[in-house]
Amino acid sequence: MYKEVHKSLLNWYDKNGRHNLPWRLTNDPYKVYVSEIMLQQTQVKTVLERFYFPFLEAFPTMEDLARASLDDVLKKWEGLGYYTRARNIHNAAHQCGGILPDNVHDLMRLSGIGRSTAHAIAAFAYREALPILDANVKRILHRYFALEERNEKKLWEYSYTLFDPLHPFEYNQAMMDIGSSICLPKKPLCDICPFASTCQGKSTPLLYPSSKIKINKPIRIRNILVYQKNNTYALIQRQTRFLSGLWGFYESEELPNSPLKLLGKITQHYSHFTLQANVYLNEEETLPEKFEWFSLEEIAQLSLSRADHKIIMQIVQDQKKFHR
Repeated sequence: MYKEVHKSLLNWYDKNGRHNLPWRLTNDPYKVYVSEIMLQQTQVKTVLERFYFPFLEAFPTMEDLARASLDDVLKKWEGLGYYTRARNIHNAAHQCGGILPDNVHDLMRLSGIGRSTAHAIAAFAYREALPILDANVKRILHRYFALEERNEKKLWEYSYTLFDPLHPFEYNQAMMDIGSSICLPKKPLCDICPFASTCQGKSTPLLYPSSKIKINKPIRIRNILVYQKNNTYALIQRQTRFLSGLWGFYESEELPNSPLKLLGKITQHYSHFTLQANVYLNEEETLPEKFEWFSLEEIAQLSLSRADHKIIMQIVQDQKKFHR
């Protein structure tokens, strides 16, 4: 039924596909896996230019990743965001003993690997005939079949309906490329889409899927206290789920009675809230429990959130003013 559609898709991919992406030039399951995890919620350009190669250089194999400390993994992930991915990829390396499974069932048992990621690894590394269902593919399916409802189960059914089992690698890669360059969220380029002649949603693509209800992100107001002693600064390694494993400064809703110096203000946007904080220098030597002292040189070796990096910049700027 979709023979001509598949032919059109393959021709488009042959001429327009991103064939030179490094994770498309390898069948090493580990390298494919790293790319799939990094590309979750992150643009290809960012992953390619700043993170993919340095990460593989630090941890060339799954066995190397399993032997590494979480601190080292988080440091290499620093700046990529969504640090749960880094913790999951490190945990998964331990779960599988440094050897990535070769089947979807066992892949999905590993931390952070859902059905679509497992299908992607199997399709790209092992050439299994399985469709994927990332955000780009979902958008294409919604429009192609004129599906308004956001229903994961139905989307999987339609992913198999349109799938080309004879060319799983090319089909899946083409779907991702079309989603990122043509079937765009706000301004789809329907006239040059290889699906143009058969897409049921072509006339009104923005109706599919139905719009999400926009919820304004809450603003979290905090005070951040930078404890200082003899050119060292106090940080703690977070144990809570949010930013777990990253080091950070003391955060509080209320200010202590001790003398404080305002270093500045920071704003940091996260997926579910926005942090707005006043940053104070506190020379009080009595530390909250579990905090440790570090010099700026030692802090440079720790994995920090973007907000804490902004605070480091304020500390450095304050030092420059003091030594003028």
